[in-house]
Amino acid sequence: MTEAAQEPAAPDGGARDSAWGSGAPAWDRPLAAVLGARTATALARHLELTTVGDLLWHLPRRYDERGQLTELGGLTEGDHVTVFARVESVRRRRARTGTALTEVTVTDGRASLALVFFGARGAHHQLAPGTTAYFAGRVGRFRNTMQLAQPEVIVTDGADSADDPALVAGAVVPIYPAAAAVTTLAIARCVATVLGGLPSLPDPLPAELRARDHLPDLLTAFRAVHQPRDLAEVDRGKERLRVDEAFVTQVVLARRRADTAHASTTARPPRPAGLLTAFDASLPFVLTAGQREVGDTLAAELARPAPAHRLLQGEVGSGKTVVALRAMLQVVDAGGQAALLAPTEVLASQHARGLRALLGPLGRGGELDAADVATRIALLTGSVSAAARRQTLAEIADGRAGIVVGTHALLTESVQFRDLGLVVVDEQHRFGVEQRDVLRRRGVTPPHVLVMTATPIPRTVAMTVFGDLEVSALTELPAGRSPIRSFVVPAAQPSWVDRMWGRVRDEVAAGRQAFVVCPRIGDEEPGQRGIADDPDGGADDPPDDAAGPDGPDAGRTTAAVVEVTEALQAGALRGLRVAMLHGRQPTEEKESVMQRFVAGELDVLVSTTVIEVGVDVPNATVMAVLDADRFGVSQLHQLRGRVGRGAAQGWCLLHTQAHPDSPAGQRLAAVAATLDGTRLAELDLEQRREGDVLGAAQSGGRRRLRLLSVLRDADVIAQARADATALVEQDPGLAQHPDLRDAVSAVLDETAAAFLAKG
Repeated sequence: MTEAAQEPAAPDGGARDSAWGSGAPAWDRPLAAVLGARTATALARHLELTTVGDLLWHLPRRYDERGQLTELGGLTEGDHVTVFARVESVRRRRARTGTALTEVTVTDGRASLALVFFGARGAHHQLAPGTTAYFAGRVGRFRNTMQLAQPEVIVTDGADSADDPALVAGAVVPIYPAAAAVTTLAIARCVATVLGGLPSLPDPLPAELRARDHLPDLLTAFRAVHQPRDLAEVDRGKERLRVDEAFVTQVVLARRRADTAHASTTARPPRPAGLLTAFDASLPFVLTAGQREVGDTLAAELARPAPAHRLLQGEVGSGKTVVALRAMLQVVDAGGQAALLAPTEVLASQHARGLRALLGPLGRGGELDAADVATRIALLTGSVSAAARRQTLAEIADGRAGIVVGTHALLTESVQFRDLGLVVVDEQHRFGVEQRDVLRRRGVTPPHVLVMTATPIPRTVAMTVFGDLEVSALTELPAGRSPIRSFVVPAAQPSWVDRMWGRVRDEVAAGRQAFVVCPRIGDEEPGQRGIADDPDGGADDPPDDAAGPDGPDAGRTTAAVVEVTEALQAGALRGLRVAMLHGRQPTEEKESVMQRFVAGELDVLVSTTVIEVGVDVPNATVMAVLDADRFGVSQLHQLRGRVGRGAAQGWCLLHTQAHPDSPAGQRLAAVAATLDGTRLAELDLEQRREGDVLGAAQSGGRRRLRLLSVLRDADVIAQARADATALVEQDPGLAQHPDLRDAVSAVLDETAAAFLAKG
């Protein structure tokens, strides 16, 4: 056994006696002070657990009933498991190298599992036929037989086995997420040491709320989930921890709502016969009822002296941009400026072109053909030339640019607005609260804020994550939009793949255009791979069941833009005008390719997810997504929204190597079966880890929510919201609730701030 594997077998002796003395709160105590340096190092290295709080929140993934043999037939190669089984046979011999070898076969009465131990000493020498024991290790395969090599052993037949901290008194045994070097039994011993010495824990939930709902204190709840006497006790402990997660989050949001309610800003009322009136008169289409309703709501909020904070969600193509532009024009009419923050240069440039096209002479202030009430639209990204940047910064500073479109470049200190009145954040999940607040501070007074998303959000997600925003939704599509037909194309069916490229050729022959989306760029350095390689694409983390370095299809080659472009030009799409677009291209090249595609000078655009949001090419009618199982449900729905934006039928073809019965195959089938974005968002939420959906994937930090489910626990969230609002009204600074204040501060550290990035 390696040294690392031995380190956490039992907490070190020594430094524990003074671990709970004066100093840092128990929650923040380093594990080295409680368990010893060797054990703490192993927990940090293999499980990223460094403090007492980290360890206590490392909750069991399941519970085994004591004495009930584990079903061995369902084990999966590569899993780290703990099984309770009966020894069927024991064979001791020496390998050809001279090493002592013990081969043990254990059974659950139906299936068997092979164990192999090396060395002449160890717990395996207690094993004899008929013995029952716990065995913890990684499932491997040797000569086509499942086995555990050098597993940890706890024999339950001995008189002293009940004294093992991993088998505390009770009817159930917790089974933890583990690693090869840190088994579930080792984790249980560490938890037992920590809980055995903890005098108390700071409790963020006020005593009156605990009493009202008959909830245990926090330390009792952790003992219930880590050292339960029965499964009913586990349920009681988890209920309390779910309430904690909901309540602390809602207190954070309640304080933000309170701060907003007490802030004042410059009112931006509509101006008769101004820029907005002229724009409405020039529109070549009629606004939908939803666009008019949301527009009226925004107009009223902008006219008040309190900052508006509104989330506008709507399906891809529902007309959010027009709603946002009308709000921006109202602010410009009132003497202010509006900033539109986009997540990528491609999208920022697309927005600038789109706004200029919509406004026409109304957006060409200072030019010869400008309308009398015109303003200027400025574009600021990180790659503009120094001269152009100086010119744009001057127009922003003196107010000539009424509308400013940009990427993160707008957040730099060099950007100074004359009078920033409205911040519009597009695809808000790409930006954090702290980034939005940078723009908020650029105004003479706090600007109004409108954030937009094309990803449908279930009601309870909005309650949890957007709790400091009012929510509006656009549900109807503008006239002239066509529905999209979606199909899964199995790579194992060559005739289907041929039909996919045939559909692309047919659409181009009819005068239309196509997207081909790939998960990789293809010019990666050695060792680089995956959909995160595009710095401008904003791809989500791949689903847990996707192919990848650690996935079930490890080593599988996925489609890459560079290779696919070359292959299509020489093969299936030979003779068509095919070009590629990805985030590593120079800005000028990206702009040129996109403009040529928009102008119809290209037939097929092979791209990464850089075209996922905002790109509007009504003539594009077909999209082929290669290795579609590499993308999440919501991302596929976003990508699909790039076609079907005109009068012609839209097509989305999801090419995949996944088996139809696999989780990835079923996910793709669900996407193909419905255009209901809300249903797909709920499916995405069900399939992905809760914390990832709520922001951890964007932050790179650890998950915030371990137990709370925003779909299942809607009632818990609603009650927590009401309780948090009432408490903050009575005690805005949380002076009377110091433990809660500390918990809120912990949520608002750098990592947890990104958890609230969608607010």
